[in-house]
Amino acid sequence: MQGVVVKLDRGFPLVLLPNGDEVRCEHAVALVKNKEHRAVIGDKVEIELPSGHDKGRIIDVLPRRTSFVRKDPTERALPQTLAANFDMVLVAQPLDQINTRRLERELVLAHETGAEVVVVLTKADLLASEDEVSSVLAEIEGFVGDDRVLVLSGDDQASAEPVADLIAEGNKTAILVGRSGVGKSTLVNMLVGSEIQKTTEVREDGKGRHTTVSREIIPLPKGGYIVDMPGVRGLGLWDADEGIGAAFSDVEELAEQCRFRDCSHINEPGCAVRAAVESGDLAETRLESYLRLKDEMAQMLKRRTEAERIRTRRGHPRRRR
Repeated sequence: MQGVVVKLDRGFPLVLLPNGDEVRCEHAVALVKNKEHRAVIGDKVEIELPSGHDKGRIIDVLPRRTSFVRKDPTERALPQTLAANFDMVLVAQPLDQINTRRLERELVLAHETGAEVVVVLTKADLLASEDEVSSVLAEIEGFVGDDRVLVLSGDDQASAEPVADLIAEGNKTAILVGRSGVGKSTLVNMLVGSEIQKTTEVREDGKGRHTTVSREIIPLPKGGYIVDMPGVRGLGLWDADEGIGAAFSDVEELAEQCRFRDCSHINEPGCAVRAAVESGDLAETRLESYLRLKDEMAQMLKRRTEAERIRTRRGHPRRRR
């Protein structure tokens, strides 16, 4: 019997069955032994309902159409999948405290999924004027590239309508990512039209408090679904080369014009990327971000290769994503 994981909290995964029933499930022993194969929110799973048992049992996780993957923060060289089978990634950042370093990383991971990417700038009501909003938008223009950018004001219900319309078009499932305190729960409440998610004030040091501790697929009145992901602190890159290419498409297009194919864009002659920086067509900070993320991926690949070599030597099977 197949179903979909519609809620993950501190208990057992909640699986929605084709007949509309919901059943709490535990993982089969084989899946527990290999934590990478455990079900995440949005997964389509094969389950069984043992007679005389108060829970179902997840016996297989079906292939994922899309997945949001980061480097496992507790391991040196292992992936961690946070959500699966979605159509859109909403990247939330607060207009009054945009963290461009985190934004670029969020965009890379979002693009790596292959899903549609939309940036939602929250808390516009905390800025003094429309001119101030426009100024912030101009500052991040280079970071968001061709991605759609929407502005949300916590005191204006109408500002959430464009987000709702995007999700409803095609009956999409969207995941909402961003650090704690950026206004994700407020956005979900505005989309649903009721207070279904608890919200709290941001701490005095500017860091958010974790208010969402579960992942749940929430249906929206206009159509489609949203998943409010708990605030994620660590955003280590995993297989993110394509995501970097998509998030920094302007840099990679320039790189195709460099004299040398393996140009490092540092001091080689005939470097089209450096020329664009010197002419003012490409921001120096954007190139620095691109090079830093590419170097992080290269270092990650080295660690993964070494970890795989050690696992093979010890007789452990190769782990898959």
